[in-house]
Amino acid sequence: MRVLAGSSGRVLGIESTCDETAAAVVEADASGRGYILSNAILSQIAQHAAYGGVVPELAARAHVEVIDHIVARALNEAGLKLADIDAVAAAAGPGLIGGVIVGLTTAKALALVTGKPFIAINHLEAHALTPRLTDNVDFPYLLLLVSGGHTQLVAVRGVGDYVRLGSTIDDAIGEAFDKTAKMLGLPYPGGPEVEKQALKGDGDRFALPRPLKGRAAPDFSLSGLKTAVRIEGERVSPLSATDIADLCASFQAAIVDIIIDRTRAGLRAFEGVAGRPNALVVAGGVAANGAIRAALHQLATETGIKLVTPPPALCTDNGAMIAWAGLERLRLGVTDDLSAPARARWPLDSVKADLPADPTFAPTDDESPEAARDAGKELPA
Repeated sequence: MRVLAGSSGRVLGIESTCDETAAAVVEADASGRGYILSNAILSQIAQHAAYGGVVPELAARAHVEVIDHIVARALNEAGLKLADIDAVAAAAGPGLIGGVIVGLTTAKALALVTGKPFIAINHLEAHALTPRLTDNVDFPYLLLLVSGGHTQLVAVRGVGDYVRLGSTIDDAIGEAFDKTAKMLGLPYPGGPEVEKQALKGDGDRFALPRPLKGRAAPDFSLSGLKTAVRIEGERVSPLSATDIADLCASFQAAIVDIIIDRTRAGLRAFEGVAGRPNALVVAGGVAANGAIRAALHQLATETGIKLVTPPPALCTDNGAMIAWAGLERLRLGVTDDLSAPARARWPLDSVKADLPADPTFAPTDDESPEAARDAGKELPA
């Protein structure tokens, strides 16, 4: 890592960690407020639907085929050329390693040929910092990150300063939605389909468990709930349209109860590491679920904490969040060299923004992934 002070302006961000190929240009004004100049996204949902989930090899090949086009589209929509960009950022992980390599290599090549700074972004940090782009939220705040691969409660104290308060001990919430949909014969992606069916169903029909409800530690567990849905489905099989709607409604009601209970525990844990939060932020693909948003809004009202929910298009994977995270780091003077690795795993609480005491240029030692993980902050027992 190298540190350069005083950089700001426009950043091109590239995202390719899963099944969206995305690029965007984000700009910050003199006050630090961010503006999305373009946000080009191409989804691979149709290519993976027949398999009921993302096939990593197919995803990587699809990224290779379209990434140059998506980057060009982002620049064209912004009315800019590469020469007008101040830095290039890319998601370096965590994610499907083949896809990560495609986006990361593209960004490094663009930075190399233009002589622009390069910034390697943790995909989870990009989600964590999105509310500062959309709502100008001040640190610290509590982040509920809910997606297909991640379920975490995180104290966000600053750029590169994250304390993981709790996480799932088995399945992620988005994964539980997708697997429930698959069990019930619903199309991929499962989350929106379960939500759609739940609107037509009776959420009280099936008595499903709320794992870890009432526990002091703000962790999650979803595998038992998923198993309970399967057992109830087998009990009433063959499933009618009403059965499917009622199972979806009961499953979603359980998820909502779990999220609210675990978030309450997260708010209590937050006090011990960062005081009172300026906001409760929900991010990640599952944050687009209307029932979850409504329940969190009620919780925020009860606790007197502002709820921030980025627009659904910025909750799912996108290039704007990568570009913004790059801008946040660039304004602090933090960039990376071209040896930054692609990472399939990269815990958010191991991400740091290493700034020297003197904000002039200063070299720092490269940090291995293992050392970064070892240095991650953990909530005291």
